[in-house]
Amino acid sequence: MSGIIVLILRLLLAIALYAFLGWAIYTLWRGLKSQASELMLRTVPRINLTVRSRGGFSSIKLFDQQEITIGRDPECDLHLDETIISARHARLRYHHNQWWLEDLESKNGTRLNKHVVNIPTVVTSGDEIVCGKTKIVVKIE
Repeated sequence: MSGIIVLILRLLLAIALYAFLGWAIYTLWRGLKSQASELMLRTVPRINLTVRSRGGFSSIKLFDQQEITIGRDPECDLHLDETIISARHARLRYHHNQWWLEDLESKNGTRLNKHVVNIPTVVTSGDEIVCGKTKIVVKIE
């Protein structure tokens, strides 16, 4: 009689274990599915760059793409026609829900709020990027 009780207890324990594993896998799958759908719906916030050259000329550029290249090369997203700016001087990139500024090993460097940018740095609305003698004021919408 005690052998049958032990067998029933083992079967109940095995059923409980498999039920727990099934519940855990289902919960993980549901979480991954909701996170994937949330990431698919996420959009890149628009970024407004006000370019102020040394001569006092000012222009406003609006971007809604994930990556913006800054430089003297006409193929750059933000073309700056200044001889001391490198062809591909800097890059603004949106990832991890933030805009990041990265210097692309430019000859004269990139500054963010008067600090030299050596590593990718988070950019917020109101920040000032300096490439050569050109100042770029950032406004994130």
